[in-house]
Amino acid sequence: MITFSEIFDQAKTLSPQERKELAKLLIDTLEMPPEPQTGKPAEHLRIRVAGFTFVARMEVEAAPQTCAAFRALLPYHQQLIHARWSGEACWIPLGDFQLNVSSENHTSYPSRGDILFYPGGISETEILFPYGSTRFASKVGQLAGNHFLTVIDGMEHLAEVGRMCLWQGAQDIVFEMDTTA
Repeated sequence: MITFSEIFDQAKTLSPQERKELAKLLIDTLEMPPEPQTGKPAEHLRIRVAGFTFVARMEVEAAPQTCAAFRALLPYHQQLIHARWSGEACWIPLGDFQLNVSSENHTSYPSRGDILFYPGGISETEILFPYGSTRFASKVGQLAGNHFLTVIDGMEHLAEVGRMCLWQGAQDIVFEMDTTA
């Protein structure tokens, strides 16, 4: 196995363009979430929004209640808008909608592509769609949502979806089972 020091030493011999390409490859490799090692095939969803298609892994081991309840809603059609308090994220406001799940695999600091379901409580029910630096919050303060989906294909388009929601307004979003994965 090659070490980071060896990679950096070899990178010194590359042109600036080659170094940029190497850096992008390393970042994409480091940010790619690993497939779960459960022995059974992972379940994937296809997410279509703003002209882009993403594939997301359902986190059935870590958030089984949320995954099962959300799977029952598929195909799921909504509107995605830019978040107000959470940073580089979009959200699907769901008001008083109840998925009837409790907190599981919850976080306030999702990574880019870690999709959260917030079951309601001190703020309204919602789905959070982070595309960059995010601290999940509402007007009443910090929240923690159930991390139930992880984008594994199309990560390079997440920021563009965020910009479209910010500058062009609400975007149609569809979640459906991915039968090709």
